Amino acid sequence: MPESLVLLTGFMGSGKSSVGKVVADLLGWRFIDLDAEIVAAAGCSINEIFARDGEPAFRVRESSQLEKVLTMSEGCIVATGGGVVLSAHNRSLMRSRGVVVNLKVTLEQVVARLKGCSDRPLLVGDDADKRAKALMDEREQFYADADIRIDTDGKSVEDVAAEILCRLKGFFSECTVR
Repeated sequence: MPESLVLLTGFMGSGKSSVGKVVADLLGWRFIDLDAEIVAAAGCSINEIFARDGEPAFRVRESSQLEKVLTMSEGCIVATGGGVVLSAHNRSLMRSRGVVVNLKVTLEQVVARLKGCSDRPLLVGDDADKRAKALMDEREQFYADADIRIDTDGKSVEDVAAEILCRLKGFFSECTVR
């Protein structure tokens, strides 16, 4: 396992990107947002990928981009997409390459954080709350399999980042804030 690779998992709106940027900055590591990498490689938005090619094709792109990022990344924090954990291959790859940190969030927080958001193709339209609950229930067993789980509800981005740093000390000897 690389000496310095952390993968953040969690449901949409759990704070992976926001927290990941702060943790990376505090450690002096690189930050990679997997969704942004997918968009850059595809040359179009995630919504466009879903509309044009469907979710299965998006998941193939997601797995491919994850493999690419993990084969060339050390000294970085990677914010994964919320559904990356659906693939057993992805879960195995992440676990073999770094420390998996899950940011846990309640349905109520997801609904509040993503209210009015139009760039989440799985939650667009009526019954978004019900779909969010079903997706969270489906993914919970995979999120729970992380090396570290952090509850994000009621905590600031900085508080969650600090908690991650404290918990990472058990995994990395060089995990010191710069």
